[in-house]
Amino acid sequence: MWSHPHWQSSVYGSSCPSPERLARYAQVFSSVEGNTSFYATPLKAVAAQWAAAVPESFRFTFKLPQLITHQRQLRDCRDEVTTFFDAMTPLMATTGMWQIQLPATFGPEALPQLQAFLPLLPRGLTLGVEVRHPAFFAKGDAERQLNRLLHQQQINRIIMDSRPVFAATADNEVIRDAQRKKPRVPVHAIATAAQPVIRFIGQLDLDTSEQMFTPWLAKLADWLNGGYQPYLFVHTPDNIAAPQLAARLWQRLSDYRQAQGATALTPFRLADSHKPQLNLFS
Repeated sequence: MWSHPHWQSSVYGSSCPSPERLARYAQVFSSVEGNTSFYATPLKAVAAQWAAAVPESFRFTFKLPQLITHQRQLRDCRDEVTTFFDAMTPLMATTGMWQIQLPATFGPEALPQLQAFLPLLPRGLTLGVEVRHPAFFAKGDAERQLNRLLHQQQINRIIMDSRPVFAATADNEVIRDAQRKKPRVPVHAIATAAQPVIRFIGQLDLDTSEQMFTPWLAKLADWLNGGYQPYLFVHTPDNIAAPQLAARLWQRLSDYRQAQGATALTPFRLADSHKPQLNLFS
């Protein structure tokens, strides 16, 4: 998301009108996970407005519609793919990754469907695939087949880290709702292509969330040093303090890199014009 009423003071500034929120967001962060396309394909005119609101360096990521990924599970959807990408034409140049989020019912037996689906997509796209079936996390033949396919096709495996939110005590409805909705899958920090994706689901308590992010510091630093360009999407159960958590994690990563002798990351603060060089979402 890029429009949240509680981000008026932390991201947009008190005088920013609602239609200008995306432009303001893009002055602070360098990427956003456009979840709206999962539920409904925007009109081409709306897509053009979004593209015009961000600088050339900004990169959207959009999910393919649930009609394609969940209802059809990648079968018999050539027309739907054509319709979707036609509507998204104005955003092709500013979209860094197209996400194929697959349901937990999409198991190892469906991998041929994924392989057959890929040629239907426009050429040259950067893709990310998120799976949720337990077999793809069991370190067996199914996961090896998946990772081999993604590596061969240069497709990024999207990594969900929901450990913090499930470690939280479910003593309020916000936490309970997040635990009901978020997948609880193991974390396999593997890069199958050049732009690995992490979706980090923090807690309401930012100190605990920051502490639980610590294992990612070395992995992100290694990827950056190795020429990878990771995407880091930061969430909290209600996303109210997600920008603040993103800023804290960014600083932790910058400090870690500097301690390892690497160049510190470009600093940024919320509600100013500085922008990070890692694809970062809140």
